[in-house]
Amino acid sequence: MILTVTLNTALDITYRVRSLRPHAAHRVSEVTERPGGKGVNVARVLAALGHEVTVTGFAGGHTGTVLRSMLAGTPAGPEPGAGPRAGRALPGEQGADAPGALVDALVTVSGATRRTVAVVDERTGDTTQLNEPGPQISPAEWAAFLGRYQELLPGASAVALCGSLPPGVPVGAYAGLVRAARSAGVPVLLDTSGEPLRRGVAARPDVIKPNADELAELTGSHEPLRATQDARRRGAHAVVASLGAEGLLAVTPEGRWRAAPPAPVRGNPTGAGDSAVAGLLSGLVEHLPWPDRLIRAAALSAATVRAAAAGEFDRPAYTELLGRVRVTGAASAA
Repeated sequence: MILTVTLNTALDITYRVRSLRPHAAHRVSEVTERPGGKGVNVARVLAALGHEVTVTGFAGGHTGTVLRSMLAGTPAGPEPGAGPRAGRALPGEQGADAPGALVDALVTVSGATRRTVAVVDERTGDTTQLNEPGPQISPAEWAAFLGRYQELLPGASAVALCGSLPPGVPVGAYAGLVRAARSAGVPVLLDTSGEPLRRGVAARPDVIKPNADELAELTGSHEPLRATQDARRRGAHAVVASLGAEGLLAVTPEGRWRAAPPAPVRGNPTGAGDSAVAGLLSGLVEHLPWPDRLIRAAALSAATVRAAAAGEFDRPAYTELLGRVRVTGAASAA
């Protein structure tokens, strides 16, 4: 079982408009809703790849109920409760051959789960993102989550700690969760930003996956290779940086590699980094060598840009890209 942690889950809403213009009214041509937050997106992709996944974090209010119903794969899911429950593979996954199981182990909170709104300009392909801050988490709710996390760790083959922190969660939360996973002997991937990333790296996660801006903020360097090496010196065992159209840069104890699709992909980039995390995690638990993990991560990321909404990927595009992603670099002593 792969465990994904999403402390700031979201109901992702995507609007498509013909052309997005400031100070103008717009007719929306299509609306989609999906359960979201970075770790939820990761879990949905992992399930589509055939892995058993458990999702934990927080959910509350009407949006939290809708999110959990979608995770359960039913129009109206069971009443959100206190314990984990088995879910089903999500409907609408794009051609999953052997979908895995997705288990809801979210902790119910009194505040309402946030919404995120993506507005896709069909003329340019650009996306404008609006992210709400998330519910206020009480000390008792945080303590309940920590108990749930400790219960789930022994059964996990890997852990992904993903996304922003909602109000009320300590800024050093991820550092503590990394240390708990390491104490349990469970590999942990951290994907966050700002001060939570800075503190989390010091706890020595197995992998971090920042984008170029997050990496520069962490290290002060805008040169990707230098910044990635610096991030390793700060405590990360391996660093995989998302560099947009340039693909992925990985610096690990086993070597350094770059992976990129054959050409830039146009579409909605929301969730592309989360799909890359899913590729890295699935490769880790399947014991793939780093180049193969990076091929999978880069192909999933590009195939997600082509999909209609976050947490999904275009299966035919993914299959095609697996054979076309370019990997350069070599194994070496780090």
